[in-house]
Amino acid sequence: MATADEQIRVSDTVKRELDRRRREGESYNDVLQRMLEDDRDLMAGFGRWSDEQADRAREAREKSKQKSKDRMRRLADDE
Repeated sequence: MATADEQIRVSDTVKRELDRRRREGESYNDVLQRMLEDDRDLMAGFGRWSDEQADRAREAREKSKQKSKDRMRRLADDE
């Protein structure tokens, strides 16, 4: 656990961003901790599709890629 007298150097841009995100009564440590927790929460949702959902998404992506290729071929043939 860090002591209160430890310091980290940040750029003026980072300091302004921390100030912008800082809530009333929060320390800079609180802001950073909240931001790190929010980042972890975002990543927690990945990989939650069922196999069926993932297969449907892959199929839709492949169909979309094929449509795009076909459209490009048609445009090239029109020239």
